[in-house]
Amino acid sequence: MRKTIIVLLFLVTSSVTFAQIKLEGVVKDSIGNPLELANVVAINQETKVLDAYGITNDQGRYKLTLKKNTTYKLQTSYIGMKTGELLIEVKEADITKNITLQNDNTLDEVNIVYEMPVVIKGDTLIYNADSFNKGTERKLGDVLKNLPGVEINDDGQIQVEGKTVSKIMVDGKEFFDGDTKLATQNIPSNAVDKVQVLKNYAEVGQLSGVTNNQDNIAINIKLKEGKTNFWFGNVTVGGGTSNQNGLYLFQPKLFYYSPKYSINTITDLNNLGEIAFSRRDYFNFTGGFRNPSRSSGTNINLGSNNLGFLTAQNNRAKDINTKFGAANFSWSPNKALDLSGFAIFSNSKTELQENRDVQYTNPDLGIPDETTNSNTTQRSDLGMVKLSAKYKPNSNNQLDYDILGRVSKESQNQDFFSSINLNIDEVESSSPYSINQNLNYYYTLDATNIFALEVQHLLQDEDPFYNAILEDKANYDGTANNLGLDGAQVGYNIAQDKRVKSNQMDAKLDYWNILNNKSDINFTFGTILSTQQFNSEIFQFLDNGAIFNPTPTINSGLDVNDIKYNFSDVYLAAHYRLKSGKFTFTPGVSVHAYATNNTQFNTKTTDNFFRLLPDFTTLIQLKKSEQVTFNYKMQTQFTDVSKFASGLVLNSYSSLYAGSPDLENALSHNINLSYFSFNMFNYTNVFASLNYNKSIDNIRTTSIFEPGSVVRVSLPFNSGLADESASANGRFQRTFGKLRASVNGNFNYSKFNQFIQNVQSVSESFSQTYRTELRTNFKTAPNVEVAYRYTIQDNNQGNSNTKFYTKSPSINFDALIFKTITFNADYSYNNFSDATKTLNSYEFLNASINYRKNKDAKLEYEIKATNLFNTKAQNNTSTSNVSVSATEYFIQPLFVSFRLRYQL
Repeated sequence: MRKTIIVLLFLVTSSVTFAQIKLEGVVKDSIGNPLELANVVAINQETKVLDAYGITNDQGRYKLTLKKNTTYKLQTSYIGMKTGELLIEVKEADITKNITLQNDNTLDEVNIVYEMPVVIKGDTLIYNADSFNKGTERKLGDVLKNLPGVEINDDGQIQVEGKTVSKIMVDGKEFFDGDTKLATQNIPSNAVDKVQVLKNYAEVGQLSGVTNNQDNIAINIKLKEGKTNFWFGNVTVGGGTSNQNGLYLFQPKLFYYSPKYSINTITDLNNLGEIAFSRRDYFNFTGGFRNPSRSSGTNINLGSNNLGFLTAQNNRAKDINTKFGAANFSWSPNKALDLSGFAIFSNSKTELQENRDVQYTNPDLGIPDETTNSNTTQRSDLGMVKLSAKYKPNSNNQLDYDILGRVSKESQNQDFFSSINLNIDEVESSSPYSINQNLNYYYTLDATNIFALEVQHLLQDEDPFYNAILEDKANYDGTANNLGLDGAQVGYNIAQDKRVKSNQMDAKLDYWNILNNKSDINFTFGTILSTQQFNSEIFQFLDNGAIFNPTPTINSGLDVNDIKYNFSDVYLAAHYRLKSGKFTFTPGVSVHAYATNNTQFNTKTTDNFFRLLPDFTTLIQLKKSEQVTFNYKMQTQFTDVSKFASGLVLNSYSSLYAGSPDLENALSHNINLSYFSFNMFNYTNVFASLNYNKSIDNIRTTSIFEPGSVVRVSLPFNSGLADESASANGRFQRTFGKLRASVNGNFNYSKFNQFIQNVQSVSESFSQTYRTELRTNFKTAPNVEVAYRYTIQDNNQGNSNTKFYTKSPSINFDALIFKTITFNADYSYNNFSDATKTLNSYEFLNASINYRKNKDAKLEYEIKATNLFNTKAQNNTSTSNVSVSATEYFIQPLFVSFRLRYQL
């Protein structure tokens, strides 16, 4: 494997560096001033193809890499200047050529024969997609990967200059509320003309001059001519066989765009394990809603009462069947009104198999290590619908309203074996729903006074049910006695009903006064009102079908909860923003009046107090594409209702929980320092970020284990101790001719205090991930991407130390052969080990071959194979507050399918 990578690197490097000549110089205006961001292109006079392009730096310098013994037309353009043209004969020596442009006083359009691959206009980068496409692209994600400075991370999110893109649009219209993953996987590549990267993006134009938007990035996709006012897209059908069952795939993806309205429809039915929209995507899908409470300095957690679903790793599992359908529309009946909405439905059936080795903290405390095996079947029906309206009668008024509804029905059946508790059957189900509404009004009184009212309301109802059947009573008798179960049964069949209702409103009124062109002041008056109701009950199914309500011998006999929790925050905040040269300072402070109370068992517990929370932001704009940002924020953290509930809660057969009504809030300090530089002169992209969090008086749990067992009862309390976490990540990317090299590093450290068997210990976790990548960027030749990832996971929990290593080299290859055949292949090898030996190694190879008569052909034929080595399982590690585990995770076998794609 290593020899193969070395040979590939040598061949790639040799082919790129052979026959290259450097052309450089300075572009100036007529009086000798250097011109920054001037465009320079070199057009091969024999082939009439654009061979190289460049953008001048702040000193007016440009640099191009050209072929030997070739004649080029050098075309230089700059806004407000006449386009310069001259012929350059390249021999076998480097050339220096300075260029002077003359002012253009005419209003005629500049006639540029060849479009620049990249154009920079203020905070907007415009990529011409065809300048980077190689002919092997099929979807938007393939196009974006070709663009300098743009990345697709492992979660499918788009990142520009290290920042995650928050919104994606097509011809100015939001695509499923700006969801980037749906866009990258479904918009066809042949529809993309330009990719516009909008930095410092402000969703509300009236606030663009008074808010810090340096972390906001959006992307707008400009469609090619002929794609508007017509349906476009593709329909893919396919099938195949495996050693388990027949395979099928049906994927219609259709789009319509016009100046007044747009319609997008996506359908995906398959049992090939190709997940169009995962559970994780569903629960992370915000629908465009922001969280105003976090920006106020208050962090209130409503909790998550979803099922304890196992998660598919890297979208792989033993068996996956998915059905997905989505539709999105936008309509502008007039210039003042925009209406839009979407509906998403996902159905999936997933089978998972895991073998896990669990090492518990502090073995000296008598907690045995555990080996578990599980076979799990999951079923999910997930749906959401959103409607939006924007009314903007003039530039001074804007009214927005959105409503988002979610509903789901899920179940998980798990056949579980524990080396400690033997055979257990676990059944979970849930049918939650939520309704989220958002109302915003923005009003500009005059040039110096701006108002904004934002109100958000959430109504949520969750009803998780849990049932565990323990076939081997003897290993659970101690816990059964503590729970007060009836022991005169064949096995222990215990269950819990739980219901959590949440009702929260966030509202704030902002006022900005623009003092001058360098400073403004912002006052905010806001409130957060939240009510949660929590009910739970543990019961036992007897052998005769009757239901028995036990009385625990622990926790004062409480196993039922009926609690109401109220929270309110009324706050006033002030922020001053000052621009001074390269610096922008934004100090701020907020004053909060907090009031909380919880009522249970006829007892009311209250906590009312005031708090002052400072925050501070500094932006240093070193150059147009280079900046440093520093952020500091102090936050008050509040927990959810379940932590206050005094009665026992059954999180699982081995994990019981009893809350405390006297819990208090925690205080956190959050610091972020980031740097980015995007240099189109030498094609260098640098991003680095440091983050630090210190949480004081955080809520911790003390876990009491049964003697010689892994069953525990956890009790929360305010520890009075500080927990800390820090992270650092960075990326350096540089393009050398047709080679793009990048180096990435991620470091995460956390330290928190844990209490087990009433013994305090400090748990530390340190993970490191390094990735290096080298990829070619040939227009017509095959392209190769070689990468190597190295991960270290180091955990120190009390007297327990573990260390795991993962080494992962990989190769991706794509080629366009005879302009009709596209071949793609990706290979990865993974070595998973501890400090002394290899625990497992596994490899994956996927490949596909496509044929279409030409790039404009309607029909395309594809043969696709996944997991060609028929790898059975993969490995990973995970850490909790009481254990570290290593997991063997089984995946789908080799699949080969034939597909037919019809292009509209």
